Amino acid sequence: MTTDTTEGGAPTLTIDELAARAGMTVRTVRFYGTKGLLPPPVIGPRRVGHYGREHLARLALIEELQQQGMTLAAIERYVQQLPTDLSVHDLAIHRAVVASWAPDTAETVTRQELERRAGRALGDEDIERLGAMNVVRPEDGSYRVDLGLLRLGVQLLDVPLSQHAILAARKVLIEHSRAAAHELSQLFRGEVSERAAQDVKSLSAHMQPIVVQALLTTFQRSLTEELHEWLTDSEESGPA
Repeated sequence: MTTDTTEGGAPTLTIDELAARAGMTVRTVRFYGTKGLLPPPVIGPRRVGHYGREHLARLALIEELQQQGMTLAAIERYVQQLPTDLSVHDLAIHRAVVASWAPDTAETVTRQELERRAGRALGDEDIERLGAMNVVRPEDGSYRVDLGLLRLGVQLLDVPLSQHAILAARKVLIEHSRAAAHELSQLFRGEVSERAAQDVKSLSAHMQPIVVQALLTTFQRSLTEELHEWLTDSEESGPA
Protein backbone atom coordinates (compact mmCIF):
# COMPACT_ATOMS: atom_id res chain seq x y z
CA MET A 1 0.00 0.00 0.00
CA THR A 2 1.37 3.39 -1.01
CA THR A 3 1.54 6.04 1.66
CA ASP A 4 1.35 9.71 0.84
CA THR A 5 4.17 10.81 3.15
CA THR A 6 7.34 9.35 4.50
CA GLU A 7 8.23 9.38 8.18
CA GLY A 8 9.82 12.78 7.63
CA GLY A 9 6.65 14.10 6.07
CA ALA A 10 7.89 14.24 2.46
CA PRO A 11 5.23 13.66 -0.23
CA THR A 12 5.54 10.28 -1.96
CA LEU A 13 2.46 9.96 -4.20
CA THR A 14 3.09 9.91 -7.93
CA ILE A 15 0.71 11.88 -10.08
CA ASP A 16 -1.01 8.64 -11.12
CA GLU A 17 -1.55 7.67 -7.47
CA LEU A 18 -2.74 11.18 -6.60
CA ALA A 19 -5.24 11.17 -9.47
CA ALA A 20 -6.53 7.73 -8.47
CA ARG A 21 -7.07 8.77 -4.85
CA ALA A 22 -8.82 11.97 -5.93
CA GLY A 23 -11.04 10.10 -8.39
CA MET A 24 -9.75 12.22 -11.27
CA THR A 25 -7.71 11.71 -14.40
CA VAL A 26 -4.02 12.54 -14.57
CA ARG A 27 -4.84 15.02 -17.30
CA THR A 28 -7.22 16.88 -14.98
CA VAL A 29 -4.63 17.01 -12.18
CA ARG A 30 -2.02 18.38 -14.58
CA PHE A 31 -4.50 20.96 -15.82
CA TYR A 32 -5.19 22.18 -12.29
CA GLY A 33 -1.46 22.41 -11.73
CA THR A 34 -0.98 24.63 -14.78
CA LYS A 35 -3.77 26.88 -13.51
CA GLY A 36 -2.00 27.34 -10.18
CA LEU A 37 -4.71 25.54 -8.23
CA LEU A 38 -2.18 23.03 -6.85
CA PRO A 39 1.23 23.66 -5.31
CA PRO A 40 4.06 22.27 -7.43
CA PRO A 41 5.15 18.72 -6.60
CA VAL A 42 8.34 17.86 -4.81
CA ILE A 43 10.83 16.73 -7.44
CA GLY A 44 12.55 13.49 -6.46
CA PRO A 45 15.08 11.19 -8.09
CA ARG A 46 14.84 10.87 -11.88
CA ARG A 47 12.93 14.17 -11.93
CA VAL A 48 9.73 12.45 -10.80
CA GLY A 49 7.21 14.73 -9.09
CA HIS A 50 5.80 13.59 -5.75
CA TYR A 51 2.59 14.76 -4.11
CA GLY A 52 1.21 14.56 -0.58
CA ARG A 53 -1.86 15.02 1.57
CA GLU A 54 -2.05 18.77 0.94
CA HIS A 55 -2.42 18.19 -2.80
CA LEU A 56 -5.14 15.62 -2.17
CA ALA A 57 -6.97 18.00 0.20
CA ARG A 58 -6.83 20.80 -2.36
CA LEU A 59 -8.22 18.54 -5.06
CA ALA A 60 -11.09 17.60 -2.72
CA LEU A 61 -11.82 21.29 -2.15
CA ILE A 62 -11.75 22.02 -5.90
CA GLU A 63 -14.12 19.11 -6.52
CA GLU A 64 -16.50 20.46 -3.86
CA LEU A 65 -16.44 23.91 -5.43
CA GLN A 66 -17.24 22.37 -8.81
CA GLN A 67 -20.21 20.53 -7.33
CA GLN A 68 -21.54 23.89 -6.18
CA GLY A 69 -21.63 24.96 -9.83
CA MET A 70 -18.69 27.35 -9.65
CA THR A 71 -16.88 28.10 -12.91
CA LEU A 72 -13.17 27.48 -13.28
CA ALA A 73 -12.51 31.23 -13.11
CA ALA A 74 -14.49 31.48 -9.86
CA ILE A 75 -12.61 28.50 -8.41
CA GLU A 76 -9.31 30.14 -9.34
CA ARG A 77 -10.32 33.33 -7.53
CA TYR A 78 -11.45 31.36 -4.48
CA VAL A 79 -8.24 29.32 -4.26
CA GLN A 80 -6.00 32.35 -4.85
CA GLN A 81 -7.54 34.02 -1.80
CA LEU A 82 -6.53 31.12 0.45
CA PRO A 83 -3.29 31.42 2.46
CA THR A 84 -0.50 29.46 0.78
CA ASP A 85 0.47 27.70 4.01
CA LEU A 86 -2.93 26.17 4.83
CA SER A 87 -2.61 22.77 6.47
CA VAL A 88 -4.51 19.67 5.39
CA HIS A 89 -6.76 20.17 8.41
CA ASP A 90 -7.52 23.79 7.47
CA LEU A 91 -8.29 22.77 3.90
CA ALA A 92 -10.71 20.15 5.22
CA ILE A 93 -12.47 22.88 7.23
CA HIS A 94 -12.81 25.01 4.10
CA ARG A 95 -14.25 22.07 2.20
CA ALA A 96 -16.71 21.35 5.00
CA VAL A 97 -17.95 24.95 4.89
CA VAL A 98 -18.35 24.81 1.11
CA ALA A 99 -20.15 21.46 1.31
CA SER A 100 -22.63 22.92 3.80
CA TRP A 101 -23.97 25.29 1.13
CA ALA A 102 -25.21 22.42 -1.02
CA PRO A 103 -28.58 20.69 -0.68
CA ASP A 104 -28.61 16.99 0.15
CA THR A 105 -27.48 15.13 -2.95
CA ALA A 106 -27.73 11.42 -3.62
CA GLU A 107 -27.09 9.43 -6.77
CA THR A 108 -27.42 5.82 -7.84
CA VAL A 109 -24.11 4.56 -9.25
CA THR A 110 -22.39 1.34 -10.22
CA ARG A 111 -19.71 -0.28 -8.06
CA GLN A 112 -17.05 0.95 -10.48
CA GLU A 113 -18.33 4.54 -10.34
CA LEU A 114 -18.60 4.35 -6.55
CA GLU A 115 -14.95 3.33 -6.29
CA ARG A 116 -13.93 6.03 -8.75
CA ARG A 117 -15.62 8.70 -6.66
CA ALA A 118 -14.21 7.22 -3.48
CA GLY A 119 -10.73 7.32 -5.00
CA ARG A 120 -9.94 3.76 -3.94
CA ALA A 121 -11.02 0.15 -4.19
CA LEU A 122 -13.77 -0.81 -1.76
CA GLY A 123 -14.17 -4.31 -0.36
CA ASP A 124 -17.44 -5.81 0.80
CA GLU A 125 -16.55 -4.94 4.41
CA ASP A 126 -15.93 -1.32 3.39
CA ILE A 127 -19.33 -1.19 1.69
CA GLU A 128 -20.92 -2.63 4.80
CA ARG A 129 -19.30 0.01 7.02
CA LEU A 130 -20.31 2.81 4.66
CA GLY A 131 -23.83 1.41 4.74
CA ALA A 132 -23.85 1.47 8.54
CA MET A 133 -22.88 5.16 8.36
CA ASN A 134 -25.78 5.84 5.96
CA VAL A 135 -23.35 6.85 3.22
CA VAL A 136 -24.06 3.98 0.80
CA ARG A 137 -27.14 1.83 0.31
CA PRO A 138 -27.10 -1.18 -2.07
CA GLU A 139 -29.98 -1.18 -4.57
CA ASP A 140 -30.43 -4.10 -7.01
CA GLY A 141 -26.81 -4.36 -8.11
CA SER A 142 -26.14 -0.62 -7.85
CA TYR A 143 -25.56 1.76 -4.94
CA ARG A 144 -27.40 4.81 -3.67
CA VAL A 145 -24.70 7.20 -2.49
CA ASP A 146 -24.89 10.33 -0.33
CA LEU A 147 -22.30 12.40 -2.19
CA GLY A 148 -22.05 14.94 0.60
CA LEU A 149 -20.87 12.25 3.01
CA LEU A 150 -18.94 9.91 0.71
CA ARG A 151 -15.46 11.40 1.13
CA LEU A 152 -15.90 11.69 4.89
CA GLY A 153 -17.12 8.11 5.09
CA VAL A 154 -14.16 6.84 3.07
CA GLN A 155 -11.75 8.70 5.34
CA LEU A 156 -13.40 7.08 8.37
CA LEU A 157 -12.63 3.65 6.93
CA ASP A 158 -8.98 4.22 7.84
CA VAL A 159 -9.59 5.67 11.29
CA PRO A 160 -8.52 3.23 14.05
CA LEU A 161 -11.92 3.31 15.76
CA SER A 162 -14.49 0.57 16.07
CA GLN A 163 -17.69 0.79 14.05
CA HIS A 164 -19.57 1.14 17.34
CA ALA A 165 -17.50 4.19 18.34
CA ILE A 166 -17.98 5.85 14.94
CA LEU A 167 -21.75 5.35 15.01
CA ALA A 168 -21.93 6.56 18.62
CA ALA A 169 -19.97 9.69 17.64
CA ARG A 170 -22.31 10.24 14.69
CA LYS A 171 -25.31 10.04 17.02
CA VAL A 172 -23.79 12.59 19.41
CA LEU A 173 -22.97 15.00 16.57
CA ILE A 174 -26.45 14.75 15.05
CA GLU A 175 -28.22 15.27 18.37
CA HIS A 176 -26.14 18.27 19.40
CA SER A 177 -26.07 19.86 15.95
CA ARG A 178 -29.86 19.63 15.71
CA ALA A 179 -30.19 21.17 19.15
CA ALA A 180 -27.87 24.03 18.17
CA ALA A 181 -29.71 24.51 14.87
CA HIS A 182 -33.05 24.68 16.71
CA GLU A 183 -31.80 27.25 19.24
CA LEU A 184 -30.25 29.43 16.51
CA SER A 185 -33.37 29.14 14.38
CA GLN A 186 -35.52 30.38 17.28
CA LEU A 187 -33.11 33.26 17.85
CA PHE A 188 -33.16 34.35 14.21
CA ARG A 189 -36.94 34.01 13.99
CA GLY A 190 -37.28 36.55 16.75
CA GLU A 191 -35.04 38.95 14.84
CA VAL A 192 -36.85 38.67 11.50
CA SER A 193 -40.45 38.16 12.58
CA GLU A 194 -41.41 41.71 11.61
CA ARG A 195 -39.52 41.81 8.32
CA ALA A 196 -40.71 41.16 4.77
CA ALA A 197 -40.48 37.63 3.39
CA GLN A 198 -37.79 38.64 0.86
CA ASP A 199 -35.64 40.07 3.66
CA VAL A 200 -35.98 36.80 5.57
CA LYS A 201 -34.84 34.77 2.54
CA SER A 202 -31.90 37.10 1.99
CA LEU A 203 -30.84 36.86 5.63
CA SER A 204 -31.10 33.06 5.52
CA ALA A 205 -28.92 32.85 2.42
CA HIS A 206 -26.22 35.01 4.01
CA MET A 207 -26.37 33.49 7.46
CA GLN A 208 -26.12 29.79 6.60
CA PRO A 209 -22.43 29.71 5.53
CA ILE A 210 -21.50 32.16 8.29
CA VAL A 211 -23.20 30.11 10.99
CA VAL A 212 -21.72 26.86 9.69
CA GLN A 213 -18.21 28.32 9.68
CA ALA A 214 -18.74 29.71 13.18
CA LEU A 215 -19.93 26.31 14.42
CA LEU A 216 -17.00 24.53 12.79
CA THR A 217 -14.47 26.97 14.22
CA THR A 218 -16.01 26.87 17.69
CA PHE A 219 -16.18 23.07 17.68
CA GLN A 220 -12.63 22.77 16.35
CA ARG A 221 -11.25 24.94 19.16
CA SER A 222 -13.35 23.21 21.81
CA LEU A 223 -12.20 19.79 20.62
CA THR A 224 -8.57 20.95 20.63
CA GLU A 225 -8.94 22.13 24.21
CA GLU A 226 -10.58 18.86 25.27
CA LEU A 227 -7.85 16.78 23.62
CA HIS A 228 -5.15 18.94 25.18
CA GLU A 229 -6.65 18.48 28.65
CA TRP A 230 -7.00 14.73 28.04
CA LEU A 231 -3.38 14.36 26.93
CA THR A 232 -2.16 16.51 29.82
CA ASP A 233 -4.08 14.41 32.33
CA SER A 234 -2.71 11.23 30.73
CA GLU A 235 0.86 12.47 30.99
CA GLU A 236 0.41 13.55 34.62
CA SER A 237 -1.16 10.25 35.63
CA GLY A 238 1.43 8.18 33.74
CA PRO A 239 4.40 6.38 35.30
CA ALA A 240 6.93 8.60 37.00
